[in-house]
Amino acid sequence: QVQLVESGGGLVQPGGSLRLSCAASGNIRVINVMGWYRQAPGKLRELVASISNGGSTQIVDSVKGRFTISRDKAKNMVYLQMNSLKPEDTAIYYCNVIWDWSSSSWGQGTQVTVSS
Repeated sequence: QVQLVESGGGLVQPGGSLRLSCAASGNIRVINVMGWYRQAPGKLRELVASISNGGSTQIVDSVKGRFTISRDKAKNMVYLQMNSLKPEDTAIYYCNVIWDWSSSSWGQGTQVTVSS
């Protein structure tokens, strides 16, 4: 069993910044991919950014240049630095981990609200 604990969400004004963190713990042999998804009200959950065990990153076009994903392999943590936030970034953000090549776990989600 793998547990994911997210932190860092909150309310921020447009143009502001937030940093999300996610810590993975449990009986893990290897973490293959760590990523962040988001789901806005009435919309499907979408991938925001991911980072592989080798360090390759994938970022959705709508946040390129504003969001950065990084990972601390020693601590089994992944971060999402979000700058120049826009109201359309408002959503619940979920951490996801692919581990031991075929297993997947989700965090409980953290609310990000961008509003003046």
